[in-house]
Amino acid sequence: MVKVVTINILYEMDRWEERRELIAAGLKAQQADLIGLQEVKLPEDTSAWLAQQLNIPHIYLVPYQKSDPQKNPKYGAAILSRYPFVQQTKLDLQSQGRFAQYVQVEIEGQPLVFCNGHYYWSVGSSPERDKQIKLLLNWLGELPPEMPVVAVGDFNGTPEDLAICRMREQFTSAYAAHHGYEPDYTYPTPLWRGWRRMLHYTLRDLRTYGRLQPKRDTRDYIFVNQHLRVRDCQRILDSPAPHDPRLYPSDHCGLAAELEVNKGI
Repeated sequence: MVKVVTINILYEMDRWEERRELIAAGLKAQQADLIGLQEVKLPEDTSAWLAQQLNIPHIYLVPYQKSDPQKNPKYGAAILSRYPFVQQTKLDLQSQGRFAQYVQVEIEGQPLVFCNGHYYWSVGSSPERDKQIKLLLNWLGELPPEMPVVAVGDFNGTPEDLAICRMREQFTSAYAAHHGYEPDYTYPTPLWRGWRRMLHYTLRDLRTYGRLQPKRDTRDYIFVNQHLRVRDCQRILDSPAPHDPRLYPSDHCGLAAELEVNKGI
């Protein structure tokens, strides 16, 4: 059995010291073996602090690239693991400076690949996101056919998006496999982000969707291949702080899944 988690922790540092405590507490409760983090803030490296709090020894951090090479990227993605890496590598997604990453670990003699990514952001479907998913699937397709593979992340696509449909051609959504449907939403939470940012997002949603209330949808997934059986999958990090109903761990919810290798396949 292996437990995996994905969560976009939001690179903005507003209220980070408060938010990080909520994230750490929520992740401690999960006791996950492998965690995919998106929007790790740089150069602060918010993944290192979380790994320390969780007593997780192995980190693979991949910064995103910016168009100006003289400037440091603002954020990246990271994999936290309780198991040492047999292999670690990354894939240039060729737009928005983003990368996918994966590690191979060995759990009780069983190899497993854990892939983490943060894919093309746009409102609605995007040809660029579709191209990124094609690159991802071709990349993972180079692995041995008998390899158990988990692919997690902020895919920035809703379940009906073409990119997500392409993922389902080769992988199964762990949440949908366990519940029979996707979560009603993983983004956005009601995290308060200050008047200016809230006004920006309100006006954006008004222009895009013709409504003042933010449009909630599912953008975060845990995908597994045919060599893994889903024992459980739940949405996590979706509740506010007890003392402040406007303070959430992030603007995204997380997902956690318990998986078991299909030995007979």
